[in-house]
Amino acid sequence: MKNNIQTAKSKLKPCDFTLCITVTLLLALGIIMVLSASSPSSLAETGSSYTYAIRQVQSAALGIVLMILISRVDYKKYNNMKICLLIYAISFFILWLVLIPNVGVEVNGAKRWIKLGVQFQPSEITKIGLIIFFAAILTRNKDKLKKLSTGFFAPLACMALPLIVLVLVQDHLSATIIIAVVISIMMLMAGTRPLYFATFGTAGVSIAALGLYLMAKFTEKGAFRLARLTSFVNPWAYEKTFRMASNTRIICNRFRRTIWSRLAETVNKNTYTYQNHTTTLYLPY
Repeated sequence: MKNNIQTAKSKLKPCDFTLCITVTLLLALGIIMVLSASSPSSLAETGSSYTYAIRQVQSAALGIVLMILISRVDYKKYNNMKICLLIYAISFFILWLVLIPNVGVEVNGAKRWIKLGVQFQPSEITKIGLIIFFAAILTRNKDKLKKLSTGFFAPLACMALPLIVLVLVQDHLSATIIIAVVISIMMLMAGTRPLYFATFGTAGVSIAALGLYLMAKFTEKGAFRLARLTSFVNPWAYEKTFRMASNTRIICNRFRRTIWSRLAETVNKNTYTYQNHTTTLYLPY
């Protein structure tokens, strides 16, 4: 009996206490910030100051359950090529679902969500899927990463570009940038020559910046994107459009105060309203 108990205990993986505490603190701070920012608009829209905060707690609880389940899977299993290709295919499929009418959900001119029982952003799931997929691909081909064709162009053009394009057409520029940066960092850490990024990577970023400038000059959507990127220069000019002015001022002023006063003070919150559709997972009632 004792041997069976010891064997069962030995199969349980050790818990990273530091990581668990870090995740718990981040979740707690996130929930507090959501409550602090959303309470006035939540009260006005639903009659309760805690509606959006409760939804955030529900999403956090679901995330913790998924984290525990995934942590019990041996990471070596992710190196299975069939699993990696399945993850890539699922990532591509859910991004493509956004473009389907009555499945993709459009909010404020951007179509980034799908609603299948619950409403969520496929790009958030894709970020995790790409990390798993690229980690396996780069590990399997580490001897080929020094070559320009197989170590730079193949991972970016053949594997990353299709998903990046699908995210970009959703008017999700921030997710596009994050995915490109994460993949580039993984490639550098895996062994791709930094010279390739310093030359071809810089050229690609320059072309993208030029394209954004031309879009801003000749199209309304491009002008909106550029304004979002440069709104920090004069936040008061975009008070009604991006709702940044009051929030920026509050952050700057409250850095000189205590943490508690930042959380407890409710002045000016009505000028920065929390929007529930921007959350990764939205659980409707």
